[in-house]
Amino acid sequence: MRVVGGTFKGKKLFFINSKITRPLRDLVKESIFNIIKHSKLVDAKIEDSYVLDLYAGIGSFGIECISRKAKSVTFIEEDFKALKELNKNIKNLSIDKLAKVFASKINLCLDRLAFENKFDIFFLDPPFAKYDYKDDLMQIKKLNIFNRKHLVIIHREKKTTEDLNDILKIIKIKKYGRSKIVFATFC
Repeated sequence: MRVVGGTFKGKKLFFINSKITRPLRDLVKESIFNIIKHSKLVDAKIEDSYVLDLYAGIGSFGIECISRKAKSVTFIEEDFKALKELNKNIKNLSIDKLAKVFASKINLCLDRLAFENKFDIFFLDPPFAKYDYKDDLMQIKKLNIFNRKHLVIIHREKKTTEDLNDILKIIKIKKYGRSKIVFATFC
C-alpha cells in the first residue's frame, strides 16, 4: 500500500488486515485519478479542492488527494483500528494541517460539516455488505454541502446493483476485479 502520485509518490502507508475494512488497491486508485484528470465527463479537479473521504479507513484516497495538491481533506471513520492507522499515516507524512479527522458515524458529522465549507470531491468506500450509505448520500444532498462542480466517487463490490438514480446522476462506472467504481454528481 503506497501513494501512487503527486508529492508523496512511492511513500508507504500503514494499513490493517481486517474483514471490516479493505484497502483501495493501488491499480484502482491510480485509475480513479487518471479518470478525474483526463476524462472530459468529469468537471471536478483535485488541485485546490475540498475533499470529503467517507468510510475513510486508513485514508488512502484522501492522502492521495493531498499528495496531488487538494486544499484539504476531511476524513470520517468509525473503526478504531482503521483510525489508528489513518492518524499514523497523517503524522508520518506531516499533513496534519491539511487533514481533519472525525472518529464518528458519518450521519453525526454531516450536519456539523454543513457549517464549515462545501466540498468538491466525495469519496465513499463503505463495507461491501453495507447498503445504508445511501442515507449518507441523501443527507449530503439535503444539506447541499457540494460545490457546483463536484464529483462523487463510490467504491463497491462489482456484483452490487443499487439504484442511486434518485440521488445521483451517474457519469461513468468502471470495474476492476471485484471492485466497481461509480463516478457521479448529485442531481
